[in-house]
Amino acid sequence: MKRVELLAPAKDKETAIAAINCGADAVYIGASDFGARRAVPNSLDDIKDVVDYAHKFYARVHVTINTILTDDEIEKAVELIKKLYSIGVDAIIVQDTGILEMASEGKLPPISLHMSTQCDNRTLEKAMFFDKIGVSRIILARELSISEIENICKNVSCEVETFIHGALCVSYSGQCYLSYSIGGRSANRGECAQPCRKKYSLVDDRGNFIAKDKYLLNLKDFNASKHLEKLINAGIKSFKIEGRLKDINYVKNVVAFYTKEIEKFAAKTSSGKIFLDFEPDLHRTFNRGFTDYFLDGRKKCFNFDSPKSTGERLGKVEKTGKDFFVLNANVSLQDGLCWIENGIQDGCLVNRIEGKKIFPNKKINLKAGTVIYRNQDVEFEKLLKNSKTKRRIAVNFVFENNMLYVTDEDGNSVGVEIPNIEPPKNPDKMKEIFLSQLQKTGESDFYVNSINVKSNLPFLPVSKINEIRRDIFDKLMKERLKNYPKELQKPLKYTDFPLHEVDYRANIHNCQAKKFYNRCHSKVCENSLESTKDFRGKCLMQTKHCLKYAFDMCKSPKKLFLIDEKGKKYPLKFDCKNCMMMIFHD
Repeated sequence: MKRVELLAPAKDKETAIAAINCGADAVYIGASDFGARRAVPNSLDDIKDVVDYAHKFYARVHVTINTILTDDEIEKAVELIKKLYSIGVDAIIVQDTGILEMASEGKLPPISLHMSTQCDNRTLEKAMFFDKIGVSRIILARELSISEIENICKNVSCEVETFIHGALCVSYSGQCYLSYSIGGRSANRGECAQPCRKKYSLVDDRGNFIAKDKYLLNLKDFNASKHLEKLINAGIKSFKIEGRLKDINYVKNVVAFYTKEIEKFAAKTSSGKIFLDFEPDLHRTFNRGFTDYFLDGRKKCFNFDSPKSTGERLGKVEKTGKDFFVLNANVSLQDGLCWIENGIQDGCLVNRIEGKKIFPNKKINLKAGTVIYRNQDVEFEKLLKNSKTKRRIAVNFVFENNMLYVTDEDGNSVGVEIPNIEPPKNPDKMKEIFLSQLQKTGESDFYVNSINVKSNLPFLPVSKINEIRRDIFDKLMKERLKNYPKELQKPLKYTDFPLHEVDYRANIHNCQAKKFYNRCHSKVCENSLESTKDFRGKCLMQTKHCLKYAFDMCKSPKKLFLIDEKGKKYPLKFDCKNCMMMIFHD
């Protein structure tokens, strides 16, 4: 079987460890600075704790350095990367090509470089460029089809990572300037204000409203679970879950679900068996409804009614009363229920239950036939919160000639001598006790797969057997960590960039990035929008989500505009050949 990595998000140390326990082969986490989610920084000490825990299971830790950097910041970023390497971090996820320039000049340690989806990795040419440069991995744009992904995988030698679950940026990553143009909060600097989750109106050039006050840029959440086998066969090395702002219960549930699904088609890249104590269900945690986006063709991937979570579909209202409604579903007190009525999402909490009668915590006006969803599942959240899911490494014991050997599932092996002071009075009973005590792995990171006693055992008190077990497990873990398969970044080399000239969309924010493009024979005509702050006539967003398609207007010659809640008007342009919409500043 092919070996693939499940890569989980972590906003903090606790979430990272929970992700690993639930089956993640790697986690990605933000450091103190320079991450695309500034709201979730982590100290070096916490990251070191995550590294130490992950490496026990041969799981990896990636740190996000995926914003564009100023000249002052890039020097600080280099110092941070050196510290991350020194504490054992396996890879950094980068957007700014100034980091590549510093690596090319030998100013970085040999830490694996992963090119962020923020680099706008949507074409074969871009992927081949980074591959020729020599990076360890590229992270693809989410808008690609399975055939496009397969074509890239076949034509590069580096690892390829793709998203499989979570919130979708409506724009090609790295190509959204809407938040910055509205309020100065740059997505490329880790400060996105998520204007895509706000209300807009769509009008034509005559002022006719096609849609009014709807969430026109709001996408459903990504769910590629039905396409895992095809993506594995396409050559994907790493499957990424979005969500560094998501809570720990969400991460537990989603990671556990995809661990079970991936193991149907591929082997894990990390070690250990997951002893799961809950049944994962993607519908029972935060989601805006699901879409597989463009993996196998264009579909209606949007949700114009609400950017909030809808959660799990429970069924339809059977009838209503003065202060209750009837629903044939299992619900709990304080569950959050929601529904869409007249294009607006509304909701309530469950205040009381009598059979199928549900009494909400507020006055509502529901109709029979209304579809009810549960977007707050009290019992499931409690189950996740109290989960004792544990990850353990399989070991095999062999006792022979007064030596006890233990070998783990990765082939690491150690031995301890057992003193033969006196023979047991009852050899069979001694063997029974010995086997029983070795099996008791307690809170250790191991579980016993087999014990083979090949020669006579000496007399051993229970306390001595327990001491031997603890000692040999301690030695084995040290041996595992000593043999941890560290992957190093190979030296980079310059190659021609696919474009001879680049403008603000290359997000060049410092002198090192500009130098890198020049050395790759591409002329820098314009620095980043964050440098110039000149939005006039600029494309603020490129997206595969097309409002012409959404409103069945593909062949319409009408000029269209978006109007935000403050009345600002944005011209829309359409590249129908490539099925792409662009939002411009006027």
